[in-house]
Order: sequence, then C-alpha cells, then structure tokens
Amino acid sequence: MRTTTKRARASAAVLLALFLSIGVAACGSSNDDSTSGEEGGGAIVSNPANGKVTLTIGSKNFPEQEILGEIYAQALKAAGYKVKSALNLGSETVAHKAVTSGQISGYPEYASTALTSFFGLEPEEVPADAQEAYEKAKAEFEKEDLTAFPPTPFASANAVGTLKKTAEKEGLKTISDLQGKSENLSLDGSPECRQRIDCLAGLEKYYGLKFKSFTPVDIGLRYKVLETGQADLSILFTTDAQLSAEKDKFVILEDDKHVFPAGNVIFVSKQSTVEKAGPDYERTIVQVQKGLSLPVVQELDARVELEKQSPAKAAASYLKEAGYTG
Repeated sequence: MRTTTKRARASAAVLLALFLSIGVAACGSSNDDSTSGEEGGGAIVSNPANGKVTLTIGSKNFPEQEILGEIYAQALKAAGYKVKSALNLGSETVAHKAVTSGQISGYPEYASTALTSFFGLEPEEVPADAQEAYEKAKAEFEKEDLTAFPPTPFASANAVGTLKKTAEKEGLKTISDLQGKSENLSLDGSPECRQRIDCLAGLEKYYGLKFKSFTPVDIGLRYKVLETGQADLSILFTTDAQLSAEKDKFVILEDDKHVFPAGNVIFVSKQSTVEKAGPDYERTIVQVQKGLSLPVVQELDARVELEKQSPAKAAASYLKEAGYTG
C-alpha cells in the first residue's frame, strides 16, 4: 500500500510531469485559430447553448471505469452541459442495457469487451489494432442506434509481466524474446487462461511458446507470485496500479506480434443523444481523452486503488493539470 506522505508527494510529482508533457505536446499540435481545444490542446470552452441539454454519464463498477466516468462527466460540465453525477453501474451487460434504453446518455466501454460480450466475436477475432477494433465495434453499435466515439490512446488489456530483474537477467523486452527461454520459466494466470487468446492459449498458438509450468491463480495474487518467486512470469493488466507504484520492480513485455485484443476505451452513446447534444458532445469527449496515455492511466489508477483518492478528485486533477479546466 502506498499511503505514506513521501509516496503521495512522489506520486503527485510524477503525475504533474506526465500532465505537463501532455500539455506541451497537445498545445504544440493545436491550430492557432482553435477556440475549443478540439485538437487536444487548450482549455475546454463553455458553450451557453449546451445548458439546454442534460446528460447522465455512466461507468462500470470498478476504479478505472469510475475515473473515466468522472473525467467525461466533469469535462462535459465544463463545456456547459447539465451533467448528472457519473453512475457506477454493474457489468458491461448492465451498462449496455442502460445506454440502449436511454437510462444513461453514455459510458466508456472497452472495444474488446464490446466485440466479444455484445457482438459475438471470439477473442482471436478481435483486432489488436485499436483503430480496426474501433471500426468493427462502431459498425455493430450503429445497428443498435448507438454511436461509438474514437478510442483512447491507452489500452487496458492482458499483458505478460515479470520482475524487472528477471527481464534484465533473461534479456526480455518483448514476448518474442521468450522464445528459447520459456521452457525454463514458469507462468501463472487466471483459471481461464488456458483457453484465452490473450493468455496461455495465444502465447502457445501464435508465439509458439512452451513453459516449464503453468499454474492457475486468483487474479488478486498476480503480483504476489512474482514477488515471492512462485512464478517467473504472470499475466497482468496493462493499466495495473502497481506498474506505476512500483515501476522499478515490475515490467510488462511488449506484445510485438499484436496477438492480444485491443482494449482501448470507446465512449458509447445513443445516436439520438448525440444529435440532441450537438458537436461539443463528441468534441469534448475526444479532447479530454487525448492525454490518457498508458502511464497517466496507471498513475490515476494508483491514486484511487492504492492511495484511496476518490475517482472524482483524481479526475479533477487530471483535467486541471492537463490544462482542460482551470
């Protein structure tokens, strides 16, 4: 747990540095005549006309989703919309039903989840390319009179992780680097890992890897097995808070063959809501997610999951430090 004042100060410094780098890059890419930061730079401009529209932004019921829901809700409020507090819904099925029925105006969903849970694709049929996965999901959502906005820069997906010292010892940077070495290394993952394309099944089929052993473990133990030496490798999530909190201890290996399905976030909304809300709706969503790089999301997750900061406060810090709000 990162609860010390020293760690909190370090976390704030890291996040500030990330935000500042985002702000410089974003401002550098904006047009001189831009007034709304639609290319990613500058503050959100409140449009009085948006005050006629009320939006209810939802999210699923875990920290990363709650942070995203708050980011979108606070950003839309800054753009002048009347926004109801982000809802912490249940599973993707509940969230999908809520937006389809009009209970909520929109919510963030993972492209890979949408394609497999709603539209019947097998995991191996989900593209690893974010834009391609988005286009597939968008086309399917349109059949339900829903609109999917462009994807976030970050992807929340499975990844092969290990201790940094193990990676250095074995010369591991990519998953392909495990070829000729995996036979001497053990892997732990979730119980369903044997059948998942973004887990053992994909590592064996597409990377041709064989491991010394594979042990199913509870998801909550995925870092402990590495720390205690019970496993050399573990299936992690790319946005895990620990990857920010203990970046000198853990690393993830690059999926260099692009096997694992794209887990980029796409904001899903009813088409009628998009039309009623006007162009600032999508523009604001796309604008504020441009700064959501993988390191930024890892740090935001760490603030909420490990430092126990509220999702609303973490979202407000992101929007302010990235220059979207004052």
